Amino acid sequence: MDYKVERLLVNYKTLEEFKKFKEYGIQELSMMDDLETNIIENDSESPFYGIYFGDKLVARMSLYERKAKFDQYFEPKQDFLELWKLEVLPNYRQKHYGSILVEFAKSFGKPIKTNPRVKSEEFWDKMGFRSVSYDMDRDLGENPLLWTPETTISQ
Repeated sequence: MDYKVERLLVNYKTLEEFKKFKEYGIQELSMMDDLETNIIENDSESPFYGIYFGDKLVARMSLYERKAKFDQYFEPKQDFLELWKLEVLPNYRQKHYGSILVEFAKSFGKPIKTNPRVKSEEFWDKMGFRSVSYDMDRDLGENPLLWTPETTISQ
């Protein structure tokens, strides 16, 4: 079955949809502040993407474009994507929605950096992401994972 990844609108309806996610209150997954900021700024280029099952949002992620001047992970320095807050509603897990969102992000053809949630390493490994050598100054307590279109990762 094919599922369509959609750029989510920055509006109060999307804000209400986000509240349906079981873990929306957990800081590491909370998109509420991001969405509210974008609503206030009236940012039409939403960084939020999701998959609907019928009229219900069942999977979502934030995908931010970062410029090469902020790149501390890839060699040579280049524009990249930062994938944040990937979440699938509990009743829709194990149905490949997370994989579909990640493959959508990969379709941009740019390197991707993400920070995995606890106990999600196996998922990211299957998606082709690799860990980097931890750098205390750069990573600030995060454990970044990287994916590159060339599948070679500079550490």
